[in-house]
Amino acid sequence: MVRVKTLPPNPSLYKGLPLSSFLSLLFSADHLSSSSASSHFHSYIHNESSVQQQQKQTEKRAMTASGGGKSDDFQPFPVKDQLPGVDFCVSSSPNWPEAILLGFQHYVVMLGTTVIISSILVPLMGGGNVEKAEVINTILFVAGINTLLQTLFGTRLPVVIGASYAFVIPIISIALSRRYSILIDPHQRFKQSMRDVQGALIVASLFTMVIGFLGFWGIIARFFSPLAAVPLVILTGLGLYALGFPQLAKCIEVGLPALVAVVFLSQYVPHLIKSKRAIFDRFAILFSVGIIWAYAEILTAAGAYDNKAPKTQFSCRTDRSGLISAAPWIRIPYPFQWGRPSFNAGDAVAVIAASFVAIIESTGTFIAASRYGSATPMPPSVLSRGVGWLGVGILLDGLFGTGSGSTASVENAGLLGLTRVGSRRVVQISAAFMLFFSVLGKFGAVLASIPLPIVAALYCVLFAYVVAAGLGLLQFCNLNSFRTKFILGFSLFMGLSIPQYFNEYLLVSGHGPVHTGSTWFNNVMQVIFSSPATVAIIIAFFLDSTHSYGHSSVRRDSGRHWWEKFRNFNTDSRSEEFYSLPGNLNRFFPSI
Repeated sequence: MVRVKTLPPNPSLYKGLPLSSFLSLLFSADHLSSSSASSHFHSYIHNESSVQQQQKQTEKRAMTASGGGKSDDFQPFPVKDQLPGVDFCVSSSPNWPEAILLGFQHYVVMLGTTVIISSILVPLMGGGNVEKAEVINTILFVAGINTLLQTLFGTRLPVVIGASYAFVIPIISIALSRRYSILIDPHQRFKQSMRDVQGALIVASLFTMVIGFLGFWGIIARFFSPLAAVPLVILTGLGLYALGFPQLAKCIEVGLPALVAVVFLSQYVPHLIKSKRAIFDRFAILFSVGIIWAYAEILTAAGAYDNKAPKTQFSCRTDRSGLISAAPWIRIPYPFQWGRPSFNAGDAVAVIAASFVAIIESTGTFIAASRYGSATPMPPSVLSRGVGWLGVGILLDGLFGTGSGSTASVENAGLLGLTRVGSRRVVQISAAFMLFFSVLGKFGAVLASIPLPIVAALYCVLFAYVVAAGLGLLQFCNLNSFRTKFILGFSLFMGLSIPQYFNEYLLVSGHGPVHTGSTWFNNVMQVIFSSPATVAIIIAFFLDSTHSYGHSSVRRDSGRHWWEKFRNFNTDSRSEEFYSLPGNLNRFFPSI
């Protein structure tokens, strides 16, 4: 054996050397003490183990990249209090030109519900095109005021406050009341029925303001969990499915291209055409409405609907000149424009039930808007404050005579998700457009003449975003819990099934399944149980509060602990950024 005088001073120099060669080198060294030999041996073992670990990691990465195995480093997606990926949150804003265009887009979206509700109620009251145009302008005027009030002093979320479908059933009941049969003149009948509606709305507004400003709704909201909020938000959007494809299909040659245009421009074009500015996905609604409206105008001018049925012409034609010609050039709505309100106890109770439904549906819309505005979950005191200002909005509806109560617009909350712009300022600009076009009646009537199948195509996309906001709340829940599965599935199923039964019964029999001698009680039951969101939250809230009560470990499956720090306004510092009142108003009206 050839002997060496000494081993390398740096043990890393024999890194990777075979064990037999290392031992031969070790025993052939001169003047090597036992302690030194032990030190070199341990260094060799340490180096060899690190080499083997590096080889294993390299092989693992190679297998993962080739699809031959799974990485042990995989982690579930983290839970987010605030939705990431939003371009502008509640407290930020794009530049002024872009904000103005986005605000106008919000105005165009809210026109659909305004026109639909007016088209349903005004003819039943005895009104014609003139009254319909005036009611539309009044709704727009009051909606502009209510939106400004809600964004300034209410929840301060980017929500549009507009006409509500929850009030349609009790107001139809008022309009068809036998007490108007003695009135021969349709205009007089319209004015008298509108006065009765105004009185009922004023009484209902008092109920809503008491629930909100005195903090009762905040007390209830403190017991909301993410699990209870999921079916509420989902059915706030999904419950309006009848306004989507069924309305679109009434003029399929116009509605279907509109739906394809919205989806293609918002989802595919941004990936096909790379741009520094998000033009197509932010303004897909304006592009789609403009293109398909021009296409529908060409079909109308070419005589495609000249010999069609009246219903087809109403849905497809763009020259519905009755509304445009009846609208005044300039008219400012004013309180009591139809006369002094009259009050009826039965009418008021039914409309109070509708305002309760509007509170629940607005709560679902507020939650969706807070997610798409990248805000933290609302403190209950802020939600209750928003409900109080919603009551002020219903009071203005009663004073001005809009013919319907107010609620937070579901479609405009969905537009926040489509554009990824949850800016409060943008919605305030849209309120300015509402006020402007409500005074200039002719211009507002032109925009209000957009074919309804185009509006329905927009709803198919916008309502879907609200549904998705509800599904996103599932991240706070334990989906492996059978308790969670039961509460979630049962509340969603019954939230769809019960209203379907009530609505079908009403269409077949002319009255709801609750048919007693008291008309107001029948209307109350019909209003509450024909609202999917209301039925779902009642069931989910009851089950979540009573099922496994007292078992804190089980009840954590509802995600209640994730929202615990937002129960009080001052617990999380981010609440100040999103929900504090402007100026020094928080000093006089503190949130708790």
